[in-house]
Amino acid sequence: MNPRIQAIMAANHGLITRDQALTAGLDLNAIHRYLESDTWTVVRRGVYAERTYVESITLPTEKRRLRDRAACAAITVPFVRSHETAALELEMGILLPMKPQTHVTRQPVVGTHNKWGVKHHLAPYSDDQVTRANGFDVLGPARTAIDIAREHGRPYGVVAVDSARRMGASVNELWEILDHMRHWPNRRLAREAIELSYAGAESVGESLTRDVLEEIGLTGIETQFEITDGVRTARFDLRVGRHLFEFDGRSKYTPAAAGGLALRSVDDILAEEKTRQDWAHGFHLGMSRVEWDDLFGRNRTYLKDRLRREYLTTCRAFGTDISDLERFRVRRPKAA
Repeated sequence: MNPRIQAIMAANHGLITRDQALTAGLDLNAIHRYLESDTWTVVRRGVYAERTYVESITLPTEKRRLRDRAACAAITVPFVRSHETAALELEMGILLPMKPQTHVTRQPVVGTHNKWGVKHHLAPYSDDQVTRANGFDVLGPARTAIDIAREHGRPYGVVAVDSARRMGASVNELWEILDHMRHWPNRRLAREAIELSYAGAESVGESLTRDVLEEIGLTGIETQFEITDGVRTARFDLRVGRHLFEFDGRSKYTPAAAGGLALRSVDDILAEEKTRQDWAHGFHLGMSRVEWDDLFGRNRTYLKDRLRREYLTTCRAFGTDISDLERFRVRRPKAA
């Protein structure tokens, strides 16, 4: 392949536009030959990538980011990436909507319009809300979380705000951004997302599990509950009374070589989880485990019934007071 073409693709995260290819010396016939031979594939009309590169991308978030990059490569007016498009470049933990779009924000005009799968938000933003990610101008985590909350409501907004706080955004920063949106659409949804967010949430799955607990009316939810007996120390995702709720993400069982977090066999991981759960039971703590598929569709209804039942079983057996565990607790500084 022409080295100038390779250099353009390398500089543009594997993508090249038709205009870039023509400027670099290819003609339309050469582009068609690349496509017909399956060397290249069309990511978006007028935007191409090597087929082997596209086929190597397997995660839904990475596939979405590639489509967003292709869409943005075709935009000819000044813009910044925003909403989910910015979040993916920032590597924020977010929940993708069922029908995701590419989102860009432009100023100073006001309004919104959709064109060819790209949602143009014509809205003001300040210079300090813009940052660089992977070579692109994007709105930062706090502004992005607020925008997602206004666009999609709960639980998308809660997950995004949790993620922004995990990345260092403070509650004050979030409120300040929202304060400048007094007459913007769906401001109420963003306010709700901030109010329902927790600084200690460590993953999308944990945020979604907490959202389920809110739905079934549980209060006094604590994130990252940690105890020790002097020999073993363990931290649990969520606690209400004497009942623990653990989200089991797929990545913990996926080998590191395949992009996951597992450094041991699945059998070893499961055995350790069993030992950890038995150890928690020794403190008269009940436990529920939640998996990704439990959180959606019909399974979510079943999950709510199960969690409510398991929580009440623990309450009947051990009550809700945890004052006897105070001497075992590990307390760490809380994020803002």
